[in-house]
Amino acid sequence: DSTSNSSLSIVSLSRSLLIALTMSFKIRGTNASSGMGVADQSKATYMELQRKKVHRYVIFMIDEKKNEVVVEKTGGPAESYDDFTAALPENDCRYAVYDYDFVTPDNCQKSKIFFFAWSPSVSRIRSKMLYATSKDRFRRELEGIHYEIQATDPTEVELEVLKERAY
Repeated sequence: DSTSNSSLSIVSLSRSLLIALTMSFKIRGTNASSGMGVADQSKATYMELQRKKVHRYVIFMIDEKKNEVVVEKTGGPAESYDDFTAALPENDCRYAVYDYDFVTPDNCQKSKIFFFAWSPSVSRIRSKMLYATSKDRFRRELEGIHYEIQATDPTEVELEVLKERAY
């Protein structure tokens, strides 16, 4: 009998938690799971990176007031991968794209675009949930991504990770 009471309590607690999470993630009348909008500027900036090579990287953030993904920072073509990783916040989530140029073992110049879902383990749970539920919608807006990396700490965005994927 105590086992069934425990099971009932867990089910009740799970339901309560789900309701609380759903309520806490309501954003301007839309549930976060429906995804954020994507600012035209975000798409245009990505296209500049992809087609015109104007940027080495673009870091995007969710603007909760506008309910959309916006450009937070861009890095010029001369910026390094270290510049890019240093621009990712230590304690908050972001999306990012990085245009990785490399030379293959048979001496061919190549370029691959990486999409990053940056969600540091120390970031707020609300932020992690918001970025996780909006990622696929945003990612679909960016055509031509070659690889996706989901990272929670700096070791997961080391240059070696890109090299392993790209070759």
